[in-house]
Amino acid sequence: MEARDIIKKPLITEKSSRLMEENKYSFMVDRRANKNQIKQAVEEIFNVRVRGVNTSNVLGKLKRMGKHAGRRPSWKKAVVTLEPGNRIEFFEGV
Repeated sequence: MEARDIIKKPLITEKSSRLMEENKYSFMVDRRANKNQIKQAVEEIFNVRVRGVNTSNVLGKLKRMGKHAGRRPSWKKAVVTLEPGNRIEFFEGV
């Protein structure tokens, strides 16, 4: 997989904004990607040094529309901790 296939999009939430102060950034990633692949992808795309990667599988929410029930897709979340002195400028304007 290519780096841009692994990192799908950044997550911009209140919690992820608080984590940015601790030099941690959140991304939605490919469900098949492991921590090493995620680390290499972030280092390649943003040109930073990664200290650690934490991942979690997020179960899709159950949604109803009248009597019909469905489920949103499940996805994988990665929280990437950067080495001191590194920043991702992409997130700075948020």
